Amino acid sequence: MIPSSRKSLACRSLLALLLLGIAGSAMAQWKWRDATGKVLYSDLPPPAGIPEKDVLQRPPGQRQQVIVRSTDVPASAPRPPASPTSAPPSKAELEQQAKQKAEQEQQLKRQKEEERKVAEQRAENCKRANNNLRALEEGIRISRRNEAGETVYLDEKQRAEEVARTRNIVSNDCR
Repeated sequence: MIPSSRKSLACRSLLALLLLGIAGSAMAQWKWRDATGKVLYSDLPPPAGIPEKDVLQRPPGQRQQVIVRSTDVPASAPRPPASPTSAPPSKAELEQQAKQKAEQEQQLKRQKEEERKVAEQRAENCKRANNNLRALEEGIRISRRNEAGETVYLDEKQRAEEVARTRNIVSNDCR
């Protein structure tokens, strides 16, 4: 059996530890400067409108708030208030966010598809220009139809002009 003085000491020690634990959590305070320059203290984080540079003290373990701004959403778009005490988003809000995300993904998919088509067309144009340049440089007789529908062959001057024009196309479009 434990003597009563030892029980009393153990109870007091336990009580002291308990009080220290409570006091430690009570010291977890925020300190910030409001818009007027007044220093405020609270056990809750500062309001969302307080700039990060005005937060003077955080509780241990609290990290600096990082705001990430998407480039897909214009800066003028309304943003929901960032408050740790706000309620979780409603089902309708979650559905709206999912719908917006799906629309953004569709837009990105369409954009990538368009870029792929442009790249394919550019490659085809490059191939045609290279084939045309090869034919011009090999001396193959090149003919065209004039406005009257008659076949007209390129003379040396016209061939040189066509070679220069085709080389320009190849150098600009075939990179």
